[in-house]
Amino acid sequence: MGAGKIVALAAQLFDAERNRKAIPPLTEQDSSISLDDAYHIQLENVKRVLAMGHVISGKKIGLTSPGIQKQLGVNEPDYGHLFAAMDCKDGKINTSALLQPKIEGEIAFVLKADLAGGKVTREDVLKNTDYVVAAFEIVDSRVADWKIKLPDTVADNASSGRYVLGAKKLKLSEVDLPTVTMKLFKNGELVGEGTGAAVLGDPCLSVAWLANRLWDYGVTLKAGEIILSGAFSAAPAAAKGDSFTAEFSSLGKVEASFV
Repeated sequence: MGAGKIVALAAQLFDAERNRKAIPPLTEQDSSISLDDAYHIQLENVKRVLAMGHVISGKKIGLTSPGIQKQLGVNEPDYGHLFAAMDCKDGKINTSALLQPKIEGEIAFVLKADLAGGKVTREDVLKNTDYVVAAFEIVDSRVADWKIKLPDTVADNASSGRYVLGAKKLKLSEVDLPTVTMKLFKNGELVGEGTGAAVLGDPCLSVAWLANRLWDYGVTLKAGEIILSGAFSAAPAAAKGDSFTAEFSSLGKVEASFV
């Protein structure tokens, strides 16, 4: 795909987010869009956001669990960038800034060293992670009705929206991530549950996959960054007035309210 087309499609997504008006899927506009095209569309908007003065705070991997893949009709993970402005430190999510949010309970890694080189292993992730915490990712699609194929969500920065981090920090030596369990509550009602094994078998493998996938585009997972490793279960829709709690074994809980 030519550079001009990439810029034009990126502009559609950029404007959709700022105007809070969803657009038709890019894959309906041009069925020839490849994953490589989609990632270059994403990177075009990353450049725009950085030019506005925003700061990258980390990266994310999504669509890792069978539940999420089935929910959205895709068959492999996606990946995107996080910005510091997405961090909702007080757990309050401003719904007026979002289009059609959903929420996912997952584990966030905070790195103490870079993961680079394209041959990152699970052992590299264990060695280079400072700590892990419970987290919520609020995903939000700029594509109308979440009618996405994999290139649509990759182009749309992996449907990134906001995130919330829990307070309890654990070293990876203190927790066996595949066996961690999570229960997700919406307004006090259980709406989802899962284990760390739902995230590509082990969230550490998810982070390694992400590091290697992004390396293809010259993107490094860097020391100090937050890496959202993937959802434990399917993502319920969220609206103003909703409150959510995810309770994790070992890692405690994380809470979010939509205002």
